[in-house]
Amino acid sequence: MAMNQDILLEIYKRMNEARAFEEKVSYFFARGMVHGTTHLSVGEEASGVASCMALHDDDLITSTHRGHSQVIGKGVDLNKMMAELLGKTTGYCKGKGGSMHIADVERGNLGANGVVGGGHGIATGAALTQQMKNTGKVVMCFFGDGATNEGSFHENINLASVWKLPVIYFCENNLYGMSVSIEKSMNITDIAIRAKSYGIPGYTIDGNDAVEVYETVKKAAEYCRSGKGPVLIESKTYRYLGHSKSDANAYRTKEEIAQWRKNDPIKRLKAYMIENNISTEEALTAIEEKAREDIEAAVEFANNSPNPSLDTITEDVYA
Repeated sequence: MAMNQDILLEIYKRMNEARAFEEKVSYFFARGMVHGTTHLSVGEEASGVASCMALHDDDLITSTHRGHSQVIGKGVDLNKMMAELLGKTTGYCKGKGGSMHIADVERGNLGANGVVGGGHGIATGAALTQQMKNTGKVVMCFFGDGATNEGSFHENINLASVWKLPVIYFCENNLYGMSVSIEKSMNITDIAIRAKSYGIPGYTIDGNDAVEVYETVKKAAEYCRSGKGPVLIESKTYRYLGHSKSDANAYRTKEEIAQWRKNDPIKRLKAYMIENNISTEEALTAIEEKAREDIEAAVEFANNSPNPSLDTITEDVYA
């Protein structure tokens, strides 16, 4: 499946935006400038961005607590996203949701979720809606390896298989559920083999290879759109930073992290495009610099935005 130059360059741009965004957020948290917590996906940019780029613009996604790369891949407004992280009224959730609750329904992002496996039911329900309304849209459900041991994983994939719903279950396997290695939490090497028990296709891919991620999701989306039912994709990747800002990384070695950094998805895509004469190092370096400038502009936008008024504390809260 051929990928044209424009698609590859846009994927590269959004991957660099995701990296720059998260490095800036990490800087803010380290200095106590942002309250609460955040879960960064530095190192997982190909998985989050290229997968969303393979969808149609009007397709839908459900994101996760580690979802910044995912929503940037879906075309989120960087200004609104940064404003949300900094608690400003111009943010996607008016500054009340923060890192784990970025949502942009107009762009097909049905929202991130702080609950492990919490997106399974939302995505499956959204896929049922697309089927009943015959919209032709596909839903992609993001979740981590730890969520595949939740009951919601089995229940929703089983139901989606029975009803042949247009949903891609996309597992970002970064090898650790918080601090527990998958080797200690499941007795299989490839999570995608679980697809066989539901009678659906399953693929295990290199989540640090943006081209493979894009092409696999593109194929899966066409399968779902044709009415054949759901697909399970396992994207093997790795987060360089801790589970959250309070993670001391005591459960894995510096050598392991260093080894995975050699497999950096952004560097791999850059090398791929240069080697295949798709772009030049100068042009790609310019994209990297522009991405950093756009993140700085987003920070300025957020800093110049108003804080929520105390009068609005009970608005947008439901019981």
